[in-house]
Amino acid sequence: MPPIADAHQSRPPKSRVGRRERSATVSTVETTTIGDRHLPLRDKVVAELRRRIIDGFYAPGDRLTEDRLADTFGVSRNPVREAIRMLEAEGFLVAVPRRGATVARVSPRDMADLFDVRLALEDLAARRAAERAEAAEVAALDDLLATARVAMADGRLDDLAELNTRFHAMICTISGNALLRGLMESLHGRLQWVYRQTAERRAPSSWTEHEALVAAIRAGDVDAAGEAARMHVRQARMAALSHTDKIEDHTAALPDGA
Repeated sequence: MPPIADAHQSRPPKSRVGRRERSATVSTVETTTIGDRHLPLRDKVVAELRRRIIDGFYAPGDRLTEDRLADTFGVSRNPVREAIRMLEAEGFLVAVPRRGATVARVSPRDMADLFDVRLALEDLAARRAAERAEAAEVAALDDLLATARVAMADGRLDDLAELNTRFHAMICTISGNALLRGLMESLHGRLQWVYRQTAERRAPSSWTEHEALVAAIRAGDVDAAGEAARMHVRQARMAALSHTDKIEDHTAALPDGA
C-alpha cells in the first residue's frame, strides 16, 4: 500500500523550535503506511488526518479534497468521506458538499466555550484527585513531569503536546470519576490542537503550573488543587484567545481571495 505522504503540502512550520524542516518531516512520515496499524481503515484515516491537523501540516483554512486525501493516504474515497464526517463532528474540519473539506478556523467564541467547559471539568478532576490520589499515582505524575522537563529542554514541542494530554488524562483517571474521564477524553483532540499552537510560548509556564497542581494533589489539599487547576486553565485560555485574535486579525487583513 502506498505510504502516508503528502507531496502536495509544502507549508513551512511556524517554528523551528523542536521542529525539523518540512522535507525531513515528510521523509519520516513516508516510512509509515496506513496498513501498518490494525484499525478499521476509516479509523486509520481519521487518526492520521487528525494528527496532521494538530501538528500543523494542514493549517486553518486549508482546503482538503477527497481525491487529494485519498491519493495521500493510498485509500479509496469512501473512508476519506467517512473520516471527514467524523472530524467535522470533532470540530477539526468544515465539510464542503462534493468538494471535501477545509480545516476549521476556531473563533474566539468557540475558544471561550471550549475553555469554559474545560475549567469546570479540570477543577472537579483536580479536587477529586487530591482526595483520592495514592502514593503510586502521585509518583506516576512526578515521572511524567520529569519526562516533560527533558522534552522541554530539547525543544520537542510535539512530544510536549502529547505529554500534556497524558498529564490531564492521568489526573482524570486518579479522580476516579469515569463520566468525568469520558467527558475530558472527548475534548482531548481539540485541546491538544490548541496546546500545539501556543506551546512554544506557553510550555515553560504551563509545566510550572502542572508542578503546582501535582504538589497540591500530593498534599491532599483539595482547595489548593482546585485553585491550581483553575489558574492553569485561565492562563491557557488567555494564551489561546490571544493566538486566535492574532489569526483573525491576520485573516481580516488579507486581500479578497487570498
